[in-house]
Amino acid sequence: MINKMKELAQKKVESLGVYVLDLLNGLGDFTNFAFKTLFWTFRPPYRFKLLFEQIYFIGNKSVFIIFLTSSFTGAVFAYQIYVGMKVINADSFIGPLVTIALAKELAPVLSGLVVAGRCGAAMAAQIGSMKVTEQIDALEVMGINSYQYLAVPRILGATISLPLLSAIFLMIGYGGSWLIGTKVLQIDEVTFTSKVSDFMELGMVAEGIIKATVFGYLIGIIGTYQGFMVTGGAEGVGKGTNMAVVWGMITVLVVDFFLTSFLTKIL
Repeated sequence: MINKMKELAQKKVESLGVYVLDLLNGLGDFTNFAFKTLFWTFRPPYRFKLLFEQIYFIGNKSVFIIFLTSSFTGAVFAYQIYVGMKVINADSFIGPLVTIALAKELAPVLSGLVVAGRCGAAMAAQIGSMKVTEQIDALEVMGINSYQYLAVPRILGATISLPLLSAIFLMIGYGGSWLIGTKVLQIDEVTFTSKVSDFMELGMVAEGIIKATVFGYLIGIIGTYQGFMVTGGAEGVGKGTNMAVVWGMITVLVVDFFLTSFLTKIL
């Protein structure tokens, strides 16, 4: 009995050790990939056509879903705050509370989650499909660096597009909260607008834009990394796509906490 318990404990320790080593190995591969893409970002030739295509795909193609998400987020957030504020007769503060929450947190985080789900998956699937069909090897044979051709435009496209999507999210979200606040909840329009201008600061908007920029870079590099790491045919592409979405969303939520702690002190 004692020997069996020792064997079981040994297996548990071994499995934990293997998991930690795999995790460290994956972290090393990811760091190496990040440095390679950073190096090739500043090396000619600069592929502006591919960059603009990615900005169009990540930015323009995401506007509709950002519009829907932001309008209903602003509306429901305004209504929920109204329910609480009505108790203490402070419903005039709904405007600034919703707008500050949108600017600092909701706009960059929800935009990041939308882009991670929509575009992070697409990056991993596109590059992963090229990997398993040996198209990436063909690029290298032709003398085209695959990191510069495939990864860099997608990473830069996400980094540029996400702050713009976050700004759109903020504007549309404010519009949704204004519509519900003034037309449905019957808050005075002048009071609603003036309170927002009294409490909002430029640093709050800057905090959201900085967060969105960082999220865009992380989503782009995670999506492309998962694509380059695909192995095993169609099944591998599916796993890579799933990992791109999962890790992209987790990274947005985790990094948001640390960015908030840092940016609150300097802005």
